[in-house]
Amino acid sequence: MKKLTTTLFSLCLAMAMAFPAFATDYTIPEPGDPEYADDTSVEVVYTVDGGAQKNEDVSKNAAYIPPTFGSPSAYTPNYSEYLTPNLAPNAMAGNGAGIGGTTVVPPEYGTVSGAQTSTASGGTVTVSGTRPYSGEKHTEVTRDLYYADGSLGTLKIAAIGVNVKVYQGTDSNTLAKGAGHFEDSSVWDGNVAIAGHNRGANCYFGEIHTLSIGDRITLTTKLGTRTYAVTSVAKVSETDRTGLAASSDNILTLYTCVRDQREYRWCVTAAEVG
Repeated sequence: MKKLTTTLFSLCLAMAMAFPAFATDYTIPEPGDPEYADDTSVEVVYTVDGGAQKNEDVSKNAAYIPPTFGSPSAYTPNYSEYLTPNLAPNAMAGNGAGIGGTTVVPPEYGTVSGAQTSTASGGTVTVSGTRPYSGEKHTEVTRDLYYADGSLGTLKIAAIGVNVKVYQGTDSNTLAKGAGHFEDSSVWDGNVAIAGHNRGANCYFGEIHTLSIGDRITLTTKLGTRTYAVTSVAKVSETDRTGLAASSDNILTLYTCVRDQREYRWCVTAAEVG
């Protein structure tokens, strides 16, 4: 039996080797259209209703820098400054650019009401309105007015226990250090405008709305120490900037937010006393 099995195996092996081997016949289907992601080109912008606006740049090259709170540019219609001016479309170097290549810049010191235009290389520069701080008294911030720690001075309000350094600017990083001086307001003569937080670890102005008429406030800078007496405490709209207007008198204006009422601000004014 074993011999028969061996014989049959050998016979099958010989028959298999007698026939040639053929490859399996198969085909690969042609691929369909690739499924690409949505178009990310800055040349096409899809609107809410599905339409397309051609040749509109939506990259950071066309982005604008938001104006500083309380600065002249914050109140100048159509004023804007590019985030990347060297890459901005239709931008003019050194100026903020408005729509259509027309450049709009904030008014300078002492300009009169109304619009003034002048032609510059590459477009028209428009100066409009009256500079918010063009009063009779105004002291510019210069390098020699900074202390070694980077501050411009110290503000003290004994009635509410405030003793805080004042730094240039009103952005979040500045107010995290102390009180912030409105960059375009005066730093000594005229109207000195200062902002501060009303909550958190640095809530130096959290109680200024509790001040009473006549309460004393002192401001010390490299130009000296000046004492003010509170003349008004008011809740104003966040868009109301009348408290930042220039003054022929030496006054102090303090601003802070109203807790849980983002559309309002507390505004405290004080006048110099002898």
